[in-house]
Amino acid sequence: MKIGKVLNNNVVVIYEEGKTEKIVMGCGIAFKKRVGDSIDESKIDKVFALENKDTNTKLQQLLQDIPMEYVEVSEKIIEYARTKAERNLNDFIYITLLDHMHMAIIRQKEGICVKNIMLWDIKKFYKEEFQIGLKALDMIEEAFGVRLPEDEAGFIALHIVNAQMDDNHNGIQEIGEVTKLIHQIVNIVKYYFQIKFDEESVYYHRFVTHLKFFALRLFQKGTYEGQQDEDLLALVKTKYKDAYQCALKITEYIVSTYSYVVSEEEQLYLTIHIEKAKRQNS
Repeated sequence: MKIGKVLNNNVVVIYEEGKTEKIVMGCGIAFKKRVGDSIDESKIDKVFALENKDTNTKLQQLLQDIPMEYVEVSEKIIEYARTKAERNLNDFIYITLLDHMHMAIIRQKEGICVKNIMLWDIKKFYKEEFQIGLKALDMIEEAFGVRLPEDEAGFIALHIVNAQMDDNHNGIQEIGEVTKLIHQIVNIVKYYFQIKFDEESVYYHRFVTHLKFFALRLFQKGTYEGQQDEDLLALVKTKYKDAYQCALKITEYIVSTYSYVVSEEEQLYLTIHIEKAKRQNS
C-alpha cells in the first residue's frame, strides 16, 4: 500500500487504481512518511472505504484534528447501534457522531451543558435509539472518564435516527418535523377513539415505529412501493371500519398540511397499525 495523502501521524489516505480511495488508520502509521511511501500493513488498525466521495472527504478533514481514541469509541457506538437497531445506517454517521461526541466531551470538561429541548419526545418516540444513546454514554465514560448528561444520549439517538434515513435529507431539522408529525397523528388517533395509549406496550411501539418511517417517506417525498392488494384493502376497510375512518382523518390532515398524497397502500398499513394499537387501549 502506497500513501496518497498524509492526514496526520496516525492516518493516511491510499489510492488503489479503479477503486474508491481508502482512509487507513494505525498508531504511528505515517510517522516520518511521505506521499508515495509504502506503509507497514502490520500497523493498520482500521480501514474506512466510504463509497460517497463527499462523505469520504469530510471524514478526512475531521480525522486531521480528532485523536484516534475518539474514532475508536465512535466506531464502537456505531457498531453497537447497527446490531441493536438491526437497520442499515448510512456512512454519514461516521462524521456526525464523531464530531458531536468530540465536541460534547470538550464542552463537558469546560462545564458547558447544552440542553436537549427534544429529550422528552426522543424518549417517547425513539425509545430504542435512546437506549443505544445511554449505552453510548457508558462507553464514553469508560474510555474518557467523563460522564455526559442524559441530554447527550438524546442527541446521539437523533444521530442514529438520522443515519437510518436516505442520503437526500436535511438531517436533525427534518427529524424535528418527523417528530412533530408523529405527535399530530398520535393525537388524532387518541381523540378520535377517546383513548389513552399504553406507551410501554409492544403494539404502541410498533405503531410509532410505523409512523416514523411513514413520516420519513413523506418528508423525503417518497411513497410506499408495495404491491397493491385491492382485495386486502377492501377487507380491511370493512373489518376495521373505525380504524380506516381514522386513517382517512389522518390522510386529510396530511394532505391539507403537507400537500402529500397518501397512497392506498399506506392507508392500508396505517389502518392495520391503528386497529392493533386501539385494541390494546380500548
